[in-house]
Amino acid sequence: QVQLVESGGGLVQAGGSLRLSCAASGRTFSGYAMGWFRQSPGKEREFVAAISWSYANTYYADSMTGRLTISRDNDNTTVSLQINSLKPEDTAVYYCAAGRSGILCSFMQGYNYWGQGTQVTVSS
Repeated sequence: QVQLVESGGGLVQAGGSLRLSCAASGRTFSGYAMGWFRQSPGKEREFVAAISWSYANTYYADSMTGRLTISRDNDNTTVSLQINSLKPEDTAVYYCAAGRSGILCSFMQGYNYWGQGTQVTVSS
């Protein structure tokens, strides 16, 4: 059974940084696309970043480019998202997702498995 468990969220002041992690288990994720999305209250879930586990190709949301780094470890168990220069509008629940197709995409439909999310709150 595939499990994605996010961690690393919390309360941080504007201008600070956070590193979110997604522990993946239940199968081998080689060939998968791994994505991060976020959802703020009253808003739709939106794409943040994605990485291909086999080749480490990356794809970032235009709105956050320059502040993000997505990476994965070499033993195919953890995907991380570093967010710098945090802003109050980055406050959201951040979700990890895995897509069997391996295609890096910004659409939720491109991902088959989802974690429960980790809350990030940025104070001004």
